[in-house]
Amino acid sequence: MPAPSRAMIDWRDGAVPVAVAFGDPYFSLDGGLAEARHVFLAGNGLPGRFAPGFRIAELGFGTGLNLAAALAAFRAAGCAGRLHYTGFEAFPLAPGDLARALSSFPDVAGLVPDLLDLAEAGRLDCPDLTARLIPGDARQTVSGWDGQADAWFLDGFAPAKNPELWEPGLLCDVARHTAPGGSFATYTAAGAVRRALAEAGFAVERRPGFGRKRHMTAGWLA
Repeated sequence: MPAPSRAMIDWRDGAVPVAVAFGDPYFSLDGGLAEARHVFLAGNGLPGRFAPGFRIAELGFGTGLNLAAALAAFRAAGCAGRLHYTGFEAFPLAPGDLARALSSFPDVAGLVPDLLDLAEAGRLDCPDLTARLIPGDARQTVSGWDGQADAWFLDGFAPAKNPELWEPGLLCDVARHTAPGGSFATYTAAGAVRRALAEAGFAVERRPGFGRKRHMTAGWLA
């Protein structure tokens, strides 16, 4: 399989990576780690739902910041066993860009070497984490995935700029690969996305967003 194309990056204020292809930043200008905790962790009821073997899947690995936030919370919760993570990414960051992006977050600095190993090798096995990155178009790769998730981080670029990661067919595949009682969370509250998730079988809620975003969306498999 050929190596996936690397993402082209511009840097806003020298610290925030912006995807040239989509004209969208990888994380909130109001604080990427705080956004990850508010949207993807709290939106999925984490860390309260963590248990040994808990499974997270993510559309859009990006900088790896959401995984870093989740692993830090898993460790802080003192949960036994392993956290399992699967990320789907069509345009991975070059290692240097990933390291530069994560350098803004000293709270997760200790995790950066492992995230770089994951980004380069596509797999990572630690005593408390098993992680895998699946390259390619998620509209094909999610449907062929042999796993399930207890929680989904839906973190593609804005639906208006990256509609491929919010197509109804892909969100139906997300639902099919969600464990009973599993959940999702996303920063967007776009009506078309909420309707597609509801039609896929999720009970959908609009919740207060992070920073400049008034609302976000979260829910669970009905």
